[in-house]
Amino acid sequence: MKIKIIFLLALCAVFFSCKTTPPPVVEKFTVSLRSPQVVIGDIEFQFDPFLSIGKITKETASVIYFPREDAVCLQYRQAFFTYHQFWSADGRQAYSNALQKYNTDFEERKLNQRAGRRERRKYGATEGFLIWQQMSFTVQASGNMNVEFGYAFSDRSPYFIVNQLEAEFIEPNELLRDHNRTSMAMAMFFTRAQAAELEKYFDQQLLDSIALPAAVQTEQIPQRRRQTSGDEY
Repeated sequence: MKIKIIFLLALCAVFFSCKTTPPPVVEKFTVSLRSPQVVIGDIEFQFDPFLSIGKITKETASVIYFPREDAVCLQYRQAFFTYHQFWSADGRQAYSNALQKYNTDFEERKLNQRAGRRERRKYGATEGFLIWQQMSFTVQASGNMNVEFGYAFSDRSPYFIVNQLEAEFIEPNELLRDHNRTSMAMAMFFTRAQAAELEKYFDQQLLDSIALPAAVQTEQIPQRRRQTSGDEY
């Protein structure tokens, strides 16, 4: 009888110790603009027009590598804001996996020309980090956001889609909570050549080979808008 009681007490001790063990803390992917960085190139892509009215417009983004966080940043301007869209190693791998699926569907002619919202997230999603600011003296907002992968058609041409969803910025100082911000959700359209160019900058061997200068200054990106020719399908 005594042995059974001791066994039950030991079992209860193990049970309650397991119940009270806190779950492991998962660190959010974040990047500081003060970290060492180097501009490694630029890419072109298209933005979905506001309210999807009109034609998609071509834009340019600088590609910047942050070795300390192993993060690739796309810096661009849209709607009077400067955006820094950061990609972790996991996010870059998710992009490559999604692009491979899109290219397979493209070559096998499985893309639906009446593609809707479901197709815009067909190839999965990942988590990214966003910093956005209107002017140098205004609030610099930041937050994690989800990024979806899919495709859409414009002028009967298919495009690989990167959907940058909303990011929430909550001001840590309660006295300044009127600084809270929510970023715009935006769809980035890539031709196959443009998507492959971005994937080239996501290559880990390339990133590991980059020698970081002692001091690097990133430049503002001039906004360029012009029509683009899509992929034939």
